[in-house]
Parts: sequence; C-alpha cells; structure tokens
Amino acid sequence: MHIRSYQESDEAAVVALWQACGLTRPWNDPHKDIARKLLVQRELFLVGEVDGQLVATAMAGYEGHRGWVNYLAVQPDQRGQGHGAVLMAHIEQLLLALGCPKLNLQVRSSNTAVLDFYRHLGYAQDEAVSLGKRLIPDGPAA
Repeated sequence: MHIRSYQESDEAAVVALWQACGLTRPWNDPHKDIARKLLVQRELFLVGEVDGQLVATAMAGYEGHRGWVNYLAVQPDQRGQGHGAVLMAHIEQLLLALGCPKLNLQVRSSNTAVLDFYRHLGYAQDEAVSLGKRLIPDGPAA
C-alpha cells in the first residue's frame, strides 16, 4: 500500500469509504469534517492506495500534548492484509517525529473487532471517560 497526503480530488472516494466502513453519523457531516481538517495539519490527513485505488484513510493530529487519530478506515474487501497496521505505524512515526509522547483514539465500545485490532497493535484502554460537547452543529443531535 502506498501512503500519501489527502488531495481534494479524493473527497468523494474518502466519503464513500467512510460510509462503507460505517464511520459516518448524521450529526457529523463528513464533507465538513474534511474541510475542517484541511485547515489544521492537513499533512496529517493520509490516504492509502493499492494499484491506484484509495483503500484506506486516517486523520491524525497533535496539539502539543497528545496525538489523536480519527477516521482510520480500510475498505472492507481489503481488510486482513495489514493496511490498517501499516497506516497506524506510519502515523505513529510522523507523530513521534513531532515530539508527540502519547497517541489517543476513540472507538465505540460496541465495535469489538476494531478494539481487538488496536489491542493487537499495543493500544490499551485508558481509565478515562470521553466527554464531548458540540460547538457547531452539523446535523441532528446525537
């Protein structure tokens, strides 16, 4: 898999991938999420390609204290080939080069397959509760 930075021409394929992976929600407009990411550390918005086809994505970020990963996705028919692990390792190296001491991510508790994937990569559940507050509504309330 070839990893590169997101390009504006990728938008339709990225949104289709997120939808195929069940990552989109009515209260998170994926087009707005992409536009917002392009304003902040756009170089950490990555896609993976196999034979010229977009098969993976990840949005990473670092605010000086913790790194974050959102929208890690691998095309369902491309899973089990190591693409997600390769993309995460690439992100870890990028964040480490920025001096990032710890990487955080959120996974819905019902998504046991993804939880197992991250555990296999060495991630562990923190003793913390994730809280959120929407400042700009994108759609119906969650």
